[in-house]
Amino acid sequence: MTEASGLDQQGSSGGVESFDRMWADLLPVGRDPRTGGYRRFAWGAPDLTCREWFASEAARRGLDLVVDRNGNQWAWWGDPDADGPGVVTGSHLDSVPDGGAYDGPLGIVSAFAAIDVLRARGWAPARPVGIVAFTDEEGARFGIACTGSRLLTGVLDPDRARGLTDSDGNTLAQAMARAGVSPDHLGHDAETLRRVGTFVELHVEQGRGLGNHPVGVATGIWPHGRWRLDLAGEANHAGTTRLEDRDDPMLRLAAAVLAAREAATEHEAVATIGRVAVVPNGTNAVPSSVQGWLDARGPAEPAVRAVVAEVAAAAAVEPVEESWTPEVRFPAALRGRVETALGGVPELPTAAGHDAGILADAGVPSAMLFVRNPSGVSHSPAEYAEPADCHAGVAALVTVLADLASDSGAGG
Repeated sequence: MTEASGLDQQGSSGGVESFDRMWADLLPVGRDPRTGGYRRFAWGAPDLTCREWFASEAARRGLDLVVDRNGNQWAWWGDPDADGPGVVTGSHLDSVPDGGAYDGPLGIVSAFAAIDVLRARGWAPARPVGIVAFTDEEGARFGIACTGSRLLTGVLDPDRARGLTDSDGNTLAQAMARAGVSPDHLGHDAETLRRVGTFVELHVEQGRGLGNHPVGVATGIWPHGRWRLDLAGEANHAGTTRLEDRDDPMLRLAAAVLAAREAATEHEAVATIGRVAVVPNGTNAVPSSVQGWLDARGPAEPAVRAVVAEVAAAAAVEPVEESWTPEVRFPAALRGRVETALGGVPELPTAAGHDAGILADAGVPSAMLFVRNPSGVSHSPAEYAEPADCHAGVAALVTVLADLASDSGAGG
């Protein structure tokens, strides 16, 4: 079922055609013609266009559209309130700065296409089937990844979320209000969570672990987090101030960057300082302050914490932890059921964070499917998946949904 020919069954052509149509519709939204990358930031114009697209695709199929208190969009085939918790699939539509086309949208387009295939076959689910588009999974605008799912599960404090600011000083609350969505009721949403019996997220692979296989299954997610380094200095003239008289915070940032690489190597982890804010950010000015954001991930929490500690020591600063996600192991029973349904596929862990990990950590039985990325590149315009592999991903999702929604007792 996971080969590219996996859609060559009854209803397959409709699934391929609907996938290709939806993909073409989304492709131009938020794309920068200069770089080819995407800037679909939460609650900005391109993101709102994506939200409208999701609503229109739900309406096209007669699915019930629900927007929860945190702005996440749900499209339901069946009634999870009347007929018990459902099987949900989906992902997100936002992007990192100059991100790729596949990270997030692939899972949602594939979900709609999978429902098209199932309906074309005349198949009727024993459990409700839902599609979800989580808000602000990347955290590119307001700094907290998986904002929608963290709020949903109660991991993120709603007051803190409302006060998050973007680079222009706009708060999340203001951005939501301008988009016509009230920020007043953000927070843990037990009613929505009760509707989700099982969650399966399809995502483009963010490496080259699948090799010759178009589809694989995730075993778990490495622990990871984000830390802010606030480095103070003294503004001065870059030309007239003697080196020995300078208090230049950029030197401490440079030490932190080098320490991140060295510590990650030592602890078999990964670490990056990829975002920096400099004040006053002038070519001929010694900065008065610098902020740097550290992303650190590893196979176990002690390794990640050790990296952060060594970076902090090098920069002589106490980092501010902005987010932390513990290690996630997807339930073995659910993972085994998915693999059995697919006839055996590769397993692989991932160091990338996903909404599936947030739901799994909150006790929702969750699984992930990966679609091969031959470039091995992600969070970049070079991110890619072959059309045949995307269609194979739809076929795999069709099989998994049909299996999990065929009885009322499916789960982890």
